[in-house]
Amino acid sequence: MEFFVSKESVVREIWGKADTILFIFAGTAAEFSLNKAVDWLYFTGRLPADPLERLFSTVTYARKIVFSEITAAYKAIDTMRAIHSAVETNRGTSIPEWAYRDVLFMLIHYSIASFELLERKLTNEEKEEVFNVFYRVGDRMGIKGLPSGYSQWLLMRAEHIQQNLESSHFTIDLYKQYKKHLGSMRYIILLESQLLVVPERVSKLLKLGRVSFLTPALSIYKICRLVKIDWFIKSLILPSAYKTQIKALDTAPV
Repeated sequence: MEFFVSKESVVREIWGKADTILFIFAGTAAEFSLNKAVDWLYFTGRLPADPLERLFSTVTYARKIVFSEITAAYKAIDTMRAIHSAVETNRGTSIPEWAYRDVLFMLIHYSIASFELLERKLTNEEKEEVFNVFYRVGDRMGIKGLPSGYSQWLLMRAEHIQQNLESSHFTIDLYKQYKKHLGSMRYIILLESQLLVVPERVSKLLKLGRVSFLTPALSIYKICRLVKIDWFIKSLILPSAYKTQIKALDTAPV
């Protein structure tokens, strides 16, 4: 059986751990709020109604593709494109190509940044591998103007961050919704987690600060993982509505 991502790939290691995915979630939650095309996510009403569920569904959909055999992965990608096409039809205009690229670029960046934060530095070959997986997703979706390799992606990513992000009333509203759905304590943890993985420009636009108080806490948490008490800590801080879903992320499909 041929899989979309080989079983030996570092991408499976990245997307097979709840800790890594939670930081990917935190980073995309930050950058989504600043994207100049975020109004598209408001068009359906799903994002402001339940931003955690909307963002969580994005990362779990990506994970499903990573662990699927190739035919099922293609079907999932095609379904994702069809959903977006239906939204475009309903609104009577097209989602900009750069907006599609931005989502892919976010998944590449936060996959690498989150894994390196929690585990180890990736080699250049492994970073290229992360890029290739999401390039294939974008190519299957028919997204135009994709970079040809990881080095070109770095340049385009830098350009996109400068050109396609801004703080707007959507940003303010989304963060109000994050706080509403998370509660004050978890909201602070979200902000501090975002500071650890977002690019500098994202941090500046969101006024996240420079140093996260979670930096020393991460060292302690890594020790807790070694002695197998990390889930107890997570159970204290994670929203109860998502605990079962998040715990399932630690069980990578065969």
